[in-house]
Amino acid sequence: MNAIYIMWLREVKRFVRSKSRIVGALGQPILFLIALGYGLGPVFAKAGQGDYLEFIAPGIIGMSIIFTAIFNGMQVIWDRQFGFLKETMVAPVSRLSIMFGRTLGGATVAATQGILVLGIAILAGFHPLSWINIVPALFVMLLTALLFSALGIMVASQLKDMQGFQLIMNFLVMPLFFLSGALFPLQNAPSALLLIARFDPLSYGVDALRSFLIGSATFPLALDLSVLVFVTMFFLALGSYFFSKIEV
Repeated sequence: MNAIYIMWLREVKRFVRSKSRIVGALGQPILFLIALGYGLGPVFAKAGQGDYLEFIAPGIIGMSIIFTAIFNGMQVIWDRQFGFLKETMVAPVSRLSIMFGRTLGGATVAATQGILVLGIAILAGFHPLSWINIVPALFVMLLTALLFSALGIMVASQLKDMQGFQLIMNFLVMPLFFLSGALFPLQNAPSALLLIARFDPLSYGVDALRSFLIGSATFPLALDLSVLVFVTMFFLALGSYFFSKIEV
């Protein structure tokens, strides 16, 4: 338990100390909220779909979470290159504790990022359906962050250079984001696109956020939460296995 706490605290401190990283992580969501929320708002309203800012805000929260969480795995490669990972791995603690602590730390940072984006969205004019529903929405943010943090560490444990990790993650992250329904409604999407979205775990995170924050969803809430829990457990188990086999 101490090892998990130490690794969690290390990941959180690393993020807090990097002011440029915090500013950079907030820049893209703010740009999307302003450029798309206000730029496409009139078009969305004329199509009879309501306020686009209200619709897009949960999707942008999901975007900020997946980008921050999944690129947390880059720290594993960084530590491997500078020798810190070797020192950690030879410590008298289980590799499972090290992996889980890193995953939890990355998830905490990503969920905090999502909370900040939610606050910015509210300042920009977003109105949650109920302030009470923000509490379960925070749980969805943490669960989504945990899922993609585990995925990022799982992939990073198999790589040795940051360039390769960035290429693979960009190849994964962009399709996961754009096909999740974060920017467009899935209800009237083509059947082929809807089928692809059903295999995208971010779809269920964004859908659950919309269910809690604006009362609109494509899938049943029980399905959203079940898929998030199952996929998170799967990636944690798979990530733990790969991390236990890592060579330093």
